[in-house]
Amino acid sequence: MAGLEVADAAHEEYLEGLRRLALWAGRRYSPVVAADPPDGIWIDVTGCAHRFDGEKPMLKDMMRRIAASGMACQAAVADTAGCAHAVARLVPSGRPSVIEPGGARAALSILPVSALRIEPGVSEELRRMGFERVEQLIAAPRAPLAKRFGRQLYKRLDQALGQISEPIEPVFPVELPRARRGLLEPIGTAEAFVHVIDDLADDITALMVREGIGARTLDLYFQRVDGHSQAIRIGTASPVRDPRHIGRLLSQKLGEVDPGLGVEAMTLVASLVQPLAASQLGSILSGERRGPDISAIVDTLANRFGRRRLFRTQPRESAMPEREVEDVPALSATQGTSWDDDLPRPSRMIIPPEPVEVMAMLPDHPPAMFIWRGKRHRVAQADGPERLHGEWCREGGHEADTPYTVRDYFQVETATGGRYWIFRLGDGERSATGPMRWFIHGAFA
Repeated sequence: MAGLEVADAAHEEYLEGLRRLALWAGRRYSPVVAADPPDGIWIDVTGCAHRFDGEKPMLKDMMRRIAASGMACQAAVADTAGCAHAVARLVPSGRPSVIEPGGARAALSILPVSALRIEPGVSEELRRMGFERVEQLIAAPRAPLAKRFGRQLYKRLDQALGQISEPIEPVFPVELPRARRGLLEPIGTAEAFVHVIDDLADDITALMVREGIGARTLDLYFQRVDGHSQAIRIGTASPVRDPRHIGRLLSQKLGEVDPGLGVEAMTLVASLVQPLAASQLGSILSGERRGPDISAIVDTLANRFGRRRLFRTQPRESAMPEREVEDVPALSATQGTSWDDDLPRPSRMIIPPEPVEVMAMLPDHPPAMFIWRGKRHRVAQADGPERLHGEWCREGGHEADTPYTVRDYFQVETATGGRYWIFRLGDGERSATGPMRWFIHGAFA
């Protein structure tokens, strides 16, 4: 054809691209990842999907990010690597495919025999013999076909059905600190794991000291005797290279490890590192005292309950109460804004504010009685109003659920001793400022 240019396929570049993609997935989704040439990657998502609220949301996030980089992709999750491989390539729905536990056999049955990752010549020969789908191959006697096509055919079938294990050999960035221990005999007890973890922590911290770095994320891989790999991941709020702290965090996650018939090797990788200069301790003789180091307890709580659930609050410049406080990482630097003690605010905010039925005289009288969540409260005493206006610098100057700019707040104390923060939308006189509806926004301790 005129004008047609032919170029050799750059296999090495393709493999390097797959490796980079696998390393990216390992940082975001699971530490156990590997390239699956020529056009795929393996990801063991065991114990990882909950961070994304499930397997399907995790796959959607992955596909969206890969598509944003200009690549087309298809993803599937199944009990076995072989089943996920087949569904991802032969069921191009454009959406993530999740095969429920125990559904690998049913999902594979309707697929062609070529889905088993066998040689093209073998699948073509099977089709000429009348084997169109995998379910026909499952039902056929094994001995004649195994004698004709060899053991590879049924090895792939058993791997896809989960009857034979198919280990995934994870990839590691070559430039990151790594320590490995090969064991003379398989181990499976927590005490034995802790002993090896301590040795690995000493080895990897020595490497980090030499390079002047500290670890923010560490992955510990367990290579079992049956070929399976498992991994646990810990994160730290700031760069660390204290072997005792690292060993303690890793040991707390040993409950997630299934040793099977035993673990024959363990590898510790610092998958995320940052510069960490040497620091000098204060002199005990001079009486210098160090402040409390809360990073250890922050790391312990974050690895147990999740980093997103651990935060602290700090004040933020805003005229509206629901925007005066923001959640920030537990060890983030303190901003210049300070708390304003002149304006009393409830210790418990209700966001979004909940509607209440109020009996009050307009325009400035406090509530005499209000009904909240079906319960009647008689007001014994009250203070207010405190008038707040919306922020003109924000779009519309108000929140979407309360589209008005005037709020009159009252602190009320009920006859039973409860203290609440209640506001009225509107100034009590002009209907243009609001519908004069009442809301409860918080409760005082």
